[in-house]
Amino acid sequence: MLPTVIVFAYLAVVLYIGIFAFRHRGAHEGAEQFFLAGRAVGPYVFLTSLFGTHMTAFAVLGSSGHAFANGIVTFGLMATAAGLITPVFLLVAGTRIWALGRRHGFITPVQMFRDRWECSHIGTVIFVVQAALLVPYIVIGVMGGGTALGAISQGAIPYWVGCAVVALVVMGYVVFGGMRGTALVNAVQTTMFLLVGTTAFLVIGYGMGGFGQTISDMLATPSQAPLLSRERISPLYFFSYMFIPFSAIAFPHIGIFCLTAKRLSHFKHTAIAYPLCLMAIWLPSTVLGVVANRATEVPAIELKLEARQMLATPGASLTPDQRQALRRQADGEDVVIQLLHYYAPVWLAGLLGAGIMAAVMSSDSQILALSTMFTEDVFEHYGGKRRFGEEAQVKLGRAFVILVTLVAYAIALWAPANIFSLATQYGFSGYAALSPMVFAALFWKRSTKWGALAVTLWAAGSVAATAVFQAVVPAPPPGQSLSVLGVASWDLIARTGTGTAVLGFAPVMPMVLVSVALMWVVSLVTRPPSAATIARYDV
Repeated sequence: MLPTVIVFAYLAVVLYIGIFAFRHRGAHEGAEQFFLAGRAVGPYVFLTSLFGTHMTAFAVLGSSGHAFANGIVTFGLMATAAGLITPVFLLVAGTRIWALGRRHGFITPVQMFRDRWECSHIGTVIFVVQAALLVPYIVIGVMGGGTALGAISQGAIPYWVGCAVVALVVMGYVVFGGMRGTALVNAVQTTMFLLVGTTAFLVIGYGMGGFGQTISDMLATPSQAPLLSRERISPLYFFSYMFIPFSAIAFPHIGIFCLTAKRLSHFKHTAIAYPLCLMAIWLPSTVLGVVANRATEVPAIELKLEARQMLATPGASLTPDQRQALRRQADGEDVVIQLLHYYAPVWLAGLLGAGIMAAVMSSDSQILALSTMFTEDVFEHYGGKRRFGEEAQVKLGRAFVILVTLVAYAIALWAPANIFSLATQYGFSGYAALSPMVFAALFWKRSTKWGALAVTLWAAGSVAATAVFQAVVPAPPPGQSLSVLGVASWDLIARTGTGTAVLGFAPVMPMVLVSVALMWVVSLVTRPPSAATIARYDV
């Protein structure tokens, strides 16, 4: 139980740091202090907070689990494109969001959309869709907490208890610390899991006898050699993942974080360091997920490999419930923790487990962002602040944090999907489809509120359609594809082991391209905002 004790000690320290931030002079003086930390976040905290809130459980547990099943191609799918595209978007769009926020006093992206396009209720529709799409991202943090604590304690802590512990800790420091507490905790946690990634990589590699021999053994094994190539992912599907990083600038928590920077120069430093941070966390996680396929001496991993083999056996007579149980058993999102338990000294496994928990708990910013959006885009916009005052607005924000956390916890207990697919199929894809709206608001004078509405409804409808499709059509065994709608030799729509394919592409690609077309066509045939409003953004 020593690793579990170390992790709980770490959680106590994190909770203290987050709550201590509330005691900072000025942290409780108003909405801008609570929700944006007074727009005074320094360069290191800005970098680590922004990076940490973008990664969450998806980067450690989700990436290693996906790599365990699909191979080293996971790094190319997510980390390569994100390392190139996200820093550019931060420099191009993030700096403009920061400048407009300073000039016009915006606290949320929806406030900018309303002002830019002279719309009120359409802004509310955008809020509702953004909030709904943010929920899966919050849920994966809670799911990651349950998965990580269960694995660290070797099953002594049930999944539902682990989810509850992480939800309560995050809720505690977000409620009391606001953006200042959240930013400080994220800075600590990001530093922690960046160090842990490298350390875990070295310790496990040494315990396995060196990665060189492990890789050689995998290359000599026909069933495992494809894990060291792109073979498990088709070229079209691989290419379509280039559109996933488009989601970064459309995430409301990223947009809100852009408003917290003290100086514009913080963005330059962040853009330079971001790819390095990305490589430091994604490369160890994906490599460890891949080499876990050779760790048959680890009992928990051996059971996963056996379950995977049963699922892939042609003609296996399995009931839907049996197949679902085997899928859960074969899931590899805890393989890094299992490797640590087996190859690292018990005290070091505890410290490294605490680092993994640091990555898992970075969903705090999404919870705070959702609370900020509700209080600013609904409560304040419809007169609540004028009637009840700013203090009531902050109190409502805290209450909303509690509500969102409880809802995320309930969904995490029910959610059947794994972390990687839940994030990419719903969270990332939905926000990527909203990115043309963000760029239009920032850079295209002729864009209109009706174009923004069309994009918003399309993003919501396509994500909902994907969710319904995947709920109705069972997933085929890993590595296989089931054609659902085809013409001649073309598979228009197919169900894959990890999600959905449209003409061979991941859904995110057609979602983004249709959004671009809708924003362009609908804006051209509808009336633009007034010349005075356009002039206010013509800088």
